Formats: sequence, C-alpha cells, structure tokens
Amino acid sequence: MIVPVILAGGSGTRLWPLSRELFPKQLISIENAHTMLQNTLLRLDGIEEISAPIIVCNEAHRFMTAEQLRLVHIEPEAIVLEPVGKNTAPAIAVAALKAVEQQNDPVLLVLPADHVIEDIEAFHTVIKAGYEYSLKGRLITFGIVPDSPETGYGYIKKGELLDKNTGVSRIDSFIEKPDFETAQRYLDSGSYCWNSGMFMFRASVILKELEKHAEELLSPCREAIASGVRDLDFLRLDKDIFSRIAPDSIDYAVMEKTMNGIVIPFKGGWNDLGSFDALWQTGKKDEKGNVIKGDVLLHDVKESYISSESSLVTAVGIEKFVIVETKDAVLVCPRDRVQDVKKIVLNLKDRNRNEAVTHRKVYRPWGSYETMDIEQRFQVKRITVKPGAKLSLQKHFHRAEHWTVVSGSAIITKGEEEILLKEDESTYIPLGTLHRLENPGKIPLELIEVQSGSYLGEDDIVRFDDVYGRKAEM
Repeated sequence: MIVPVILAGGSGTRLWPLSRELFPKQLISIENAHTMLQNTLLRLDGIEEISAPIIVCNEAHRFMTAEQLRLVHIEPEAIVLEPVGKNTAPAIAVAALKAVEQQNDPVLLVLPADHVIEDIEAFHTVIKAGYEYSLKGRLITFGIVPDSPETGYGYIKKGELLDKNTGVSRIDSFIEKPDFETAQRYLDSGSYCWNSGMFMFRASVILKELEKHAEELLSPCREAIASGVRDLDFLRLDKDIFSRIAPDSIDYAVMEKTMNGIVIPFKGGWNDLGSFDALWQTGKKDEKGNVIKGDVLLHDVKESYISSESSLVTAVGIEKFVIVETKDAVLVCPRDRVQDVKKIVLNLKDRNRNEAVTHRKVYRPWGSYETMDIEQRFQVKRITVKPGAKLSLQKHFHRAEHWTVVSGSAIITKGEEEILLKEDESTYIPLGTLHRLENPGKIPLELIEVQSGSYLGEDDIVRFDDVYGRKAEM
C-alpha cells in the first residue's frame, strides 16, 4: 500500500502577487482549471496501490485545503496542521508517525503540492520502480534529469551506479542552488540531477533513520502528536512543542546520511513553478514567444509573461519581461530577475502591508468576502455564503454593519431577533449587537456589507459560537 504524503505548507513568495501568505501557490489554479494541490492528487489516479493521502499544511490554510479535496472527491487519511513551518523533515516525521498509527507500515510517497508533471505515464513508471525499491528497505529520492543549467534548483550528485538500464544510483550528496557556471558544469558532467523534493520509503524505515540520525527532531514530533487535538477533520499539532523543533530538510536530516538512499532519474516534463520564469517556460506561447493570461493587448513585445486578473494590461516594446496584475497589486520585472520577487514580499512585510498576506478576496470556511472600497471609518464588502453555511455568532466593539441581500436568502440573528431576508431586502446591525448570518438556501447567498466605525480590522470580532471551531478574529 502506498500512502501519498502531500507537503502543502509553502508560502510561494516568488509568485507574488498571484500567491500570498494566506493563499499560496499550491491553492491557486495555474496549470489548468484545478489547483496545484488538486493536480498533485489527481495525477496519482491509475496507480493501483495508492490509498487515501495524508496532507500536511499550515493551519491558516486548513479550510481551503479541505474544501479543495472535497471538490475533487478525495477523502484524506488525515489533514495534519502545522502551527509553524519547520521544513520537510518534521513534516515527513509527523506523517510517518500517523501512517504507522493508522496503517500497517505502508510505503510513503512524499510529494510537494506545487509541481507540474506533463508525462503522467512516465511519472507512474518511476513511482512503481520506487515502490519495489521501498519494499526492499531503500529510501528513494526522484532526481530530475536536467536539460539546462538551472540556478533556481538544488542538485543531487549521483554516486555508485546500481542499474545501468534505469540509471538508479546511490546518493553522493545534496547540493544547494549553484551559480550559472557551476550549473553548466553539472549539466555537462551528466553526474547530477535536479532535486525534485519527491521521496519514497516505508514508514518504519524512515522512522528508524530519523531515530538514528535526528532523534532530537523525531522525539518532539511524537510529543506534538500526542499532545495535539482533533479539530473537526484536522489533527492540530501542539504549538508549543512543535515550535521548539529546529527546522531541517529531509535531505540533510536523513538522505545524505543513510546508507540505503538511492536516486531514481526521472524525465517527464517536471517543473516546480517556483518563479514567473518557470510559468513562462511551461506556458503556451504566441508567435512572439509571449505567455498571455487575461485581458492583455501588446505591441512589439517578445518572450514575456503577462497576466491580467481584473484590468486591461497593455505593453509596448519590451522583451523578456514579467507583468502581473491583480485587483490590488501590479508586478513589473525582467524575467532574469524573478528570483528577487521575494525581496519585494519581505519589504511589504516590513511595512506591515496587507498585500503580502492576503488578496482582496479572502476565503473563509463558510464562503468568501471581497473588499470593494475602504476609507477612514467605512468599508464596503461583497460577501458570499455557501448553501447551508453560516458565520459565527459574534459581535463587534468598534463597528456597525448594514447588510443588503443581492441574491439568495439569509437568516439573520440580531440580538434576540431572528429574521429572514430575501433579494433587495436589508437590515442594520448596531455596534455591540450579537449577530449571525446564515444561508438556508440551495444557491450561494450574495450580499453587500457596509461597515462604519472607528476601527474596521478583522480582529474586532468576539465569537460566542462557531461551527468551525475558530476563535477571536480567525
């Protein structure tokens, strides 16, 4: 039995403004109509040994992650919530411990949730090869056969050749991202693969290796699970214990130290979409080499990636550029400088800018809201509530709210009163009044909310009852 372990805790800062801290790249649609997380799971269809996955994600993304699985009809074995990111070794350790607890020592297939793989048949072939080696006690990493001197990836140096036909080799070492000259030398030598971050091994085997090489990491992972709590469909790890774990990658914690590690070469149209240049490389190009998304008009533009979410974007006389427009931000960058986009995100965080954290449209377990206008002392939002969903019973200390139903119907709790609102009807929620919004219908409820008051932050929420187990402003 193969249990997929999907690592979905990344932040995707190099794809800002498409990707944000609270809505990272693995949760957005880039490659096709499905999100990257959904595609990661759907491409496993057809492998007979595959069982229900274990998802490891940041607790801030828990409801979006669960909803995306529901939309593609995937029931996970577990959704494990990390209170803070600690790199891949703790995430894999926790998943292995849960897998042993729930099944009889399955093989784990560790997959990041943000990859593109074009040749699914070739992907299945290397997974089946990895499965056979895993049953023999091997720890496998899948190395991508390089076709260019890429400086944005880490590398794996191959050791002793074990199989001439497949190119399976022992692992010599893992190497950080090189400069261009070094990457060219790696490519020319034929002795290196790109580090894909995909692994395969029996749960018991990786746990024994962690005990041997990283007991200081494994022990608190056990404690974080034992002291964790079930929260709806999630396993919430103990925050205090997990936060004390030193961050480490599985590459360095185990794979470089083990005597049983091997690398299986894979060539199947792989890309981790870690930058806008990668989106350009994998995208469908026009006759001048441009990848265009949305409402875009160009004149004399070549080999560029240009994306529009909400406005007409025009460009004249540029070459090898990236232009990305969203409802609240615009990025302009040469394609050969896209690795520096993360520096913009750091700058935004230093300035406490909301654009680093979230989009104008914010997703909640009950639906979503989008800020339409905001000024001092007032804010206008468009709120969408899913059929059968309801917000928490809450009140605000600093703002009043006026709700107008645009479509659907709403049950409004206002103090001791409960009322039904239909299209074109409205109600006023005075400051400090206990209230709740619910959609009793079978279609989405759309309404306009006008807030007014001295403070309009999302942390001005006191919850008295919430079906999603949230507290305070969450």
